[in-house]
Amino acid sequence: MTPRLALELDPPVLQLSAARPSAQESARLLAGRHHDPHAVLGAHPVRGGVALRVLRPGADSVVLETEVGRLALAPAADGLFTGLLPPSWQAAYRLRVIDSNGERVEEDGYRFAPTLGEFDLHLIREGRHEQLWQALGAQPRTVDGVAGTAFAVWAPNAEGVRLVGDFNYWDGTGSPMRSLGASGVWELFVPGIGEGATYKFEIATRDGQLVQKADPMARRTEAPPATASVVADSHYVWGDARWLARRGETPSLASAMSVYELHLESWRPGLTYRQLASVLPAYLRELNFTHVEFMPMMEHPFGGSWGYQVSGFYAPTARFGSPDDFKYLIDALHQAGIGVIVDWVPAHFPKDGFALARFDGEPLYEPADPRRAEHPDWGTLTFDYGRAEVRNFLVANAVYWCEEFHIDGLRVDAVASMLYLDYSRVDGQWLPNEHGGRENLDAVRFLQEMNATVYRRCPGVVTIAEESTAWDGVTRPTDSGGLGFGLKWNMGWMHDSLRYFSRDPIHRQYHHNELTFSMVYAYSEHYVLPISHDEVVHGKGALVSKMPGDWWQRRANHRAYLGFMWAHPGKQLLFMGQEFAQGAEWDHEQGPQWWLLDDDWPSAADHRGVQRLVTELNRIYQDYPALWQQDSDPAGFQWLDADAGADNVYSFVRRDAAGRTLVAVSNLSPTVRAQYRIGLPAGGRWYPVLDTDDPRFGGSGAGSTEPLTADELPWQGQPFSAELTLPPLATVWLCPQGPELPLAPARPDSPLRTDDDA
Repeated sequence: MTPRLALELDPPVLQLSAARPSAQESARLLAGRHHDPHAVLGAHPVRGGVALRVLRPGADSVVLETEVGRLALAPAADGLFTGLLPPSWQAAYRLRVIDSNGERVEEDGYRFAPTLGEFDLHLIREGRHEQLWQALGAQPRTVDGVAGTAFAVWAPNAEGVRLVGDFNYWDGTGSPMRSLGASGVWELFVPGIGEGATYKFEIATRDGQLVQKADPMARRTEAPPATASVVADSHYVWGDARWLARRGETPSLASAMSVYELHLESWRPGLTYRQLASVLPAYLRELNFTHVEFMPMMEHPFGGSWGYQVSGFYAPTARFGSPDDFKYLIDALHQAGIGVIVDWVPAHFPKDGFALARFDGEPLYEPADPRRAEHPDWGTLTFDYGRAEVRNFLVANAVYWCEEFHIDGLRVDAVASMLYLDYSRVDGQWLPNEHGGRENLDAVRFLQEMNATVYRRCPGVVTIAEESTAWDGVTRPTDSGGLGFGLKWNMGWMHDSLRYFSRDPIHRQYHHNELTFSMVYAYSEHYVLPISHDEVVHGKGALVSKMPGDWWQRRANHRAYLGFMWAHPGKQLLFMGQEFAQGAEWDHEQGPQWWLLDDDWPSAADHRGVQRLVTELNRIYQDYPALWQQDSDPAGFQWLDADAGADNVYSFVRRDAAGRTLVAVSNLSPTVRAQYRIGLPAGGRWYPVLDTDDPRFGGSGAGSTEPLTADELPWQGQPFSAELTLPPLATVWLCPQGPELPLAPARPDSPLRTDDDA
């Protein structure tokens, strides 16, 4: 039996000396430069017994409490307390610490084994830990019956790492972490620390500095401008099991996808995640969008970056609430039938001193060579995609958002800047690859691994590339040498179509190919047609403001453009505010100009008309598979007349997999074209299911409203044809199936309803 200890034990000098660490070890420990503080602190066999060492800076006394009695530890040096126990001593113990803040009893974190196992460390070293967030960062857990938080951080160049936080008054002297060998990981289990605690890592660098860094793996942060990480654990209970089970039933290429892109901070300024959950799903359902795309939701220090300079890759921004609050919003969207896409930014990160830049005193997440590290356009740093641990950090991050937050799609920002070593660099400012080329082969391998991993682990998730060059195979599978994305933004279509529509109609006949050229390469990749935030900022003007003519003509062009866009092969994306034709550019501090829809606004009816058109476009689009089922198959599209430049008319057929058709005709001149003959693929009656010139949308109503009867007169390569009246600056959709989709008024409880709908 362990002998009972006296309340105060004054061991002999020889025994006390044996309990003390060497002066060198004490100095390294107190300077925060000891690689293995657990080898010094805690209980360790020494000559003459068991040495118990505790580091509590600022404490007046530390008393050891055991089941068999108490022992007052002797102060040794600068917060170090020691005592020598009998050789047979094996009792569990706790510490009673008395300092200027009072008296408290706590567990000794230095008596616990590492909380990371060898398998975790092996995967981290190999860069293959696909759930890295479950190993690194702050993990609330119970170890040997003791509740606390396990902290772990990758900092291979550090001479020492200490934990600082509100729990130790931001003094890390008493919380040094241990290095777990060649992995470069530092670890510490801290008893008594739980959710809500704020912390950082204090890193001793090789050049003699002490720097405090936020946790790269933090799942929660303080709200900016504060920069500390926050210990967090999720308690959210999801209600979207049905959504997750069904989302993978049909490939995204063969599914309807109409995306509403928004900047959450400015969409409804001042609302929290949970408050947004009560209004955003309803608005998206009212407009019949299938998906919402959030501009980056990861934590970022500067709001003016719109989220594209990320400091906390694993933490949803705290500006609107907790991570569980963000899950609540996603869950509400799923239960309303809305898919969620988030912008993901693995191309670069800011230089802020608290974040990833020179994380352990040296380039770590960024390449060491400034010719590859510096991003000249944005004043940021690029990632070192060739380093296994960095690649793992990013691949696991993509998986994290899909698995932990049930995200349905990742739109990967600035892919072109990752693929080319000379992106925005002149000769002499970039370093070629090993073959002498300009391709960033490490980035290629990273993107392939990311896509392959996400598609393997997360059924139904789609990855989307914002890639603005002619890189071959962006959406080709990785096993065929492609990058493996599911979809790619069609930047060429966007630029060409906006350039055409910005021209005065009198000049459009000379630029007719600007709208037909997209079909030359339409099947080289799988495309999204993006009218994104990038097109309505920095002096580019809102979509309706790009259009020529007076206010009526601008709106007519706007409506005709959307009708043409929704019928063109490719998925759809529209940025907030453009759905009701606001005339001002997007302002990230004010958001959409919602007052344009107010009853007392003079042109409210005009804006509501465009909004109503978007509602109808989305509804009809989803109900007619011809508009989306074969977006990536040449069998899904056929020109009727691609050469009617003198008339400014475009006409084509869309087909679904069953051969059912829809005909789209755009008259992009301000002239009504009566008795205009259009070829039709089938006989019988054809119904105008959409007319962007309908008075309900703010149009003139000049077009054909009655069903057409196809004549047995071959025309434009089709066996049948019909004459119709084409309204000015308008797109018309014709369908032979019958009037299953009348242009019904909005529901009585609709926020889009006007007095005219009554």
